[in-house]
Parts: sequence; structure tokens; C-alpha cells
Amino acid sequence: MSDLRRVPSSGAVDVGFPRGHLGHLTEEETQALAEFKTLLEEKGLYKPGPPPSHDDPTLLRTLRARKFVPQDAYVQFSETEKFRNANEIEKLYDTIDIDSYEASRKLYPRFTGRRDKRGIPLYVFKIGHLDSKAVADYEKSTETTYSKAKTDGKTPPKLLRLFALYENLTRFVQPLSSECTDREAPPIPITLSTNIVDISNVSLRMFWNLKAHMQAASQLATAHYPETLDRIFIIGAPYFFSTVWGWIKRWFDPVTVSKIFILSEQDVLPVLTTFLDVEDIPKRYGGKLEWDFFDEPAYDDEIKRIMTWEDGYTTFPPGPCRWEISEDGTRVNCIAVGSKDGQDRRVRVGSVPKAWQPKSDTAAETSVTNGVKDEATIDTVPKVALPSEKAEATTAESTADAVAGLVITDVKDSTENLSEKIANAADAATETKAH
Repeated sequence: MSDLRRVPSSGAVDVGFPRGHLGHLTEEETQALAEFKTLLEEKGLYKPGPPPSHDDPTLLRTLRARKFVPQDAYVQFSETEKFRNANEIEKLYDTIDIDSYEASRKLYPRFTGRRDKRGIPLYVFKIGHLDSKAVADYEKSTETTYSKAKTDGKTPPKLLRLFALYENLTRFVQPLSSECTDREAPPIPITLSTNIVDISNVSLRMFWNLKAHMQAASQLATAHYPETLDRIFIIGAPYFFSTVWGWIKRWFDPVTVSKIFILSEQDVLPVLTTFLDVEDIPKRYGGKLEWDFFDEPAYDDEIKRIMTWEDGYTTFPPGPCRWEISEDGTRVNCIAVGSKDGQDRRVRVGSVPKAWQPKSDTAAETSVTNGVKDEATIDTVPKVALPSEKAEATTAESTADAVAGLVITDVKDSTENLSEKIANAADAATETKAH
């Protein structure tokens, strides 16, 4: 039998989005954010502005990772700032060679263009595509980052390219998701990602060959991009994975481990449809989405609705993009950056209406959220009632909350249907709520 159990954790899975995020903070968390800003300002790592040097969602990611203890968050934040400055991460993203950037995308999680039921972007990482020759050829080509950024000389270029992809998540995909208004909590900025990790057709040798690279990548990402992962669904686990999992999970802290679902074949669709609409699940995993790993993002209807294209563009171009607020503050412009043949690219390809964080007449300062300036403060973001706080919460919503911290720890068992367990968890959650 599968051992379905709740992993002890005080992190985001036990709490659940959007708790702990901007616009849905407790009084204690609000105080911790204020103390964190004061501490960073005293240490010369933060300027309140306007505009401030760092947006509130970025600061809150570090605070959540450190359980809202300002001093602990300061240690991690200061190390991240040192790393970013030593490797000129912003310049790396803005000037990276577009072809090199696209080559890197093939070896790391790819954005599907879809979002889960809460509006969090969905990524897929298909490790089985990474044969030894492809990885060797890629690593040979990464002797340089192919950008104008100077580096600390200690971080391998191949990992710096990974950070360019993380920058795309935080500067492009998450801000785009934040401007979509078809989600349950539009006032809450999106700072997370949902991930499907497909390890079918992966051999033990491949795991071993990738071990050092994956370990270094995961540790650096955890250190410098905290709280960007919401849930991770591992699919297609081979017979030996229970052994491999023993050393993989040591790379992550307990909070991250508690976000990981290891799914047997028959459990894939029941679990995924708890968090995703079937139209947004790739066909390979039982859904209706025509999308595979090497495809470009299949942007959903809401993203298509809000985008207004310019200069003949009908979709986002290859390479990195960022968002910038328009002069009148009513729209957010998509700017394609990077470089081609040594020439920097900076082209406006389209824009979306400025939807996230509505302006308030009582706003006291100008903040920058997800790289976009806006006149609002934490106090101007209306608090949104969570499903668990609504009397009319549906069984599906209760189910999502109930299974949020569950992990399947024995991947060899496929006899017990997880949907039954989810139903039982939902019943238990409903009974608890009634009391």
C-alpha cells in the first residue's frame, strides 16, 4: 500500500496560498515585514523610495522562507544580494544571447502558457529528454554566459544561464500572471510556480550523471530564489526511484519536500485535476492541452484577452522579456531584451492593462512589485477571503486544501486509488470545519 502521509512542515503548503502573501498577511506578518524593511535599510540593503529598491513580494518571499523571522531573513537576503551583485544578474538577463538562452530552456522546466486554478503558472520539466550526449553538448557550450555581465568566477556559466531562466519566471511569467483577472484572488500578486516533473524513461545512469549538476542547481535556486515553488508533481517514477529519492530529498529543506507529490500512473489525473482544469493539463498526462515539452507556450484565453500586440507581433518572441509600467500608469509594456550577434535588443512587443494592485487615493508611497511601479502600499491591497473562509466553499475547494501537504512515499504501489484518499481527506476537512 502507498504510504500517504502529511509531512511535518511550517511552510507554505500547510498554510496555503494566498496566506502569507501581500494583501493577505496577519498582523504579526505585517509587523515582521515592517521590521525586515527597517533592518535592511539600516544595513544599506534597502531604500524605501519612492520607488523602493525592492518590492514587497520579493521581500515577502524571503520572509516566508525564513518563517517570518526578520533576522533570519536578513542573512539569506544579504547573501542573495551579494551573489546577484557579484554576477550582475540583472545585466545577465538583459544582455544574454538569445540563442544561448533558448538552448538553456531545453534543459530546464518550460512554461506551458497555462495556470492552475489559483492563477499560478504551470511549468513542465521532462528529464527523459536529457540524454547524456545532449547534456554533454550543452555543458561544453556553456564555457561563457554569452552576456555582458561580469561574474564572480566561482559560479559555473551553465548555472548562471539557469538564473536567467529564474529571472524570466520572476520578471516575465509571474508579473503576466499577476495581471490576469480571471483568478480567485486578483489583488494578490503571483510569486509562485506549479511544476510537473516527468521522469519517465529516465535511467539510473542518467540520474547519476546529472546528480552533481541537479544538486548544485537546486541548492543555488533554493538559496537565491526562495519561495518560488508552490507544488511539484513527480510523474513516471521508475522502479529504482525510491532509492534515488533518498538522496534527492536531502537537497531540499523540509518545507520544499512537503510540496512534492510523487504520483503513480493511475493517480496522475485525479491529483492534477484537483489543482488544474483538465483543459490546462497536457494530453500526455491525461488532460486536453495540445502541448509537449519542446513546444512554445500555449497561452490561455485570459492571457490572449489581455494582450495588445504591437509592431506586427502576435505572440511573445524568443529570448527574455520584462515588463515596464507605461508613462500614464494604465498599462504594463512587454519589452523583449537580450542580445543577437552582439547587439542588444530592446523592443516593445505589446502591453496589458494594469490590473494588479488597484490604485488607492490613500496610497502613501510608490512601490515596485514584480519589477512594475505602482502607487499603492501593503495597506491598500484588499484582503481576499480564502475558500476555507467562505461558508459556500465547494467540496473541490476543500479537497485542494486537504491534500495540499500530502506526499506519496512508496511509488511502487498503484493498487490504491488516490482519488478515494482525496475524498476521505475532504470529508475529514469538512468535519473539522464543522466543529
